[in-house]
Amino acid sequence: MTRRDAHLDAMLRHLGAAYYESQHGRASSADVTRALDAVEEHNGDQPVTAGAAHSTSPVGRGRGVARDPLARQVRWRQRVRDVMTTKVITVDRITPYKEIAELLAKHKINSVPVLMLGRHVAGVVSEADLLIAQQKRERAAQAAAGGGLHLTHRHDAHQGLTAEALMSSPAITIIPEASLSTAARLMNDHNLKSLPVVKPDGTLAGIVSRSDLLSVFLRSDEDIAGEVRDLLSKVLLTGPEAVSVRVHNGVVILTGQPAAGTDPGLVPVAVRLIWDIAGVVDVSEKIGAPVPS
Repeated sequence: MTRRDAHLDAMLRHLGAAYYESQHGRASSADVTRALDAVEEHNGDQPVTAGAAHSTSPVGRGRGVARDPLARQVRWRQRVRDVMTTKVITVDRITPYKEIAELLAKHKINSVPVLMLGRHVAGVVSEADLLIAQQKRERAAQAAAGGGLHLTHRHDAHQGLTAEALMSSPAITIIPEASLSTAARLMNDHNLKSLPVVKPDGTLAGIVSRSDLLSVFLRSDEDIAGEVRDLLSKVLLTGPEAVSVRVHNGVVILTGQPAAGTDPGLVPVAVRLIWDIAGVVDVSEKIGAPVPS
């Protein structure tokens, strides 16, 4: 490895640590920006990758530098945008009860976002909302019958109900950049099976379900191990012969000794980043521990 490459790897390690700490409230956006600036200045005389010269990303600020180093860091974190469904079945506020019920049954889904003009999410109608409405109508019918009234059109009982009357509003939503753990916590706290994903302007970007969150754990152990080794090589500057990586049922097991001169403080940073790799269930870190004879 050349001195230039070693310097770049050191800056990338710093960037990874700053990015992680910012996600957990222990570093500011300015800290991440300074780390990005250092990487960009280092790469200022590198060949521009295809399409990078016209990048409008706020990270790049129009400098036209290669984005590969940052892309390698970002992919270590899984976000809602990585697993959400973008083709969403939706309704508007005047969609009737029966049509909503048919959509849920036809597409085998448990809820639909209700959109206003401009694709802004006004609320959500779920199977539970439909059942509650049905129970209310049945109770009203029983009360009317007990008072001597007769409902001659029971089959039209839901005719006047629309999504606007049925929906839960305001909708509980999440942004594409949110972590999967945040989405899981929201669903658990509010007993939801899915969440509409909205852009910063409030328009619908997609929907994420419980099964989407669980899908990240379907990766093979071999894929996870390969990504862990790639991460360690960049954070610890350690070859595969120094630190052994084994993955069994999503549990990452790290053993061995880091290269001489490796900053011991980088080991916990690497472990925290490994936790963010898709499919990782647990991490057993024994780097530096004595090897049993």
